[in-house]
Amino acid sequence: MSAAGAPIAGPTTALVIIDLQNDFLDATGAYARGGDTNPPALLLPERVAAVARALKAAGGLVVASQFTLWPDASGAPMISPHLKQLRPYLAQGDFAPGSWGQANVDALAGLVDVAVAKVAYSAFFNTQLDWVLRRAGIDTVAVCGIVTNGGVASTVRDAHMRDYRTLVLEDGCAAFGEERQQISLADMRNVAEVVACDGFVRLLT
Repeated sequence: MSAAGAPIAGPTTALVIIDLQNDFLDATGAYARGGDTNPPALLLPERVAAVARALKAAGGLVVASQFTLWPDASGAPMISPHLKQLRPYLAQGDFAPGSWGQANVDALAGLVDVAVAKVAYSAFFNTQLDWVLRRAGIDTVAVCGIVTNGGVASTVRDAHMRDYRTLVLEDGCAAFGEERQQISLADMRNVAEVVACDGFVRLLT
């Protein structure tokens, strides 16, 4: 792992934005309709967009993962059993590929270079993310988005296992509850550098 505070080379760095999508965050999205709201997450899009603009100006790559519920032959969403238990309200059309709900929030418009559809917590699981990063010459990955103890943590650990220099943007991610947020960040310090969004931008070269 690189020393905390070491400079970050823009052209070999990717910002990986986890699941900042309409169905998660919009007031009319699937989660809000189901009664699940995450107020700290609503502050993330503009904050993350500012980081994305800074990285793009430094020659870096911006990637977004989009949680996706693929439809089966009847049109019903194929939902993992654990998710169905946690979010029983998810229904046909929610997070459907190509839908408004699956799309990134408006704050990220024009900033995302590559989007990958994912079906589990990690943005690396059964996606082309690693291939894209290797092809683009990326050796450093900064992860942000939602939720900290789910998609963010899983992606961070998978990036670490693939020998990327891995950073977590601590105020660029959010969990359902401050205690979960802080525990997750503390745990990720074992495999990643935890930095604030403005600190990340200052390290860019």
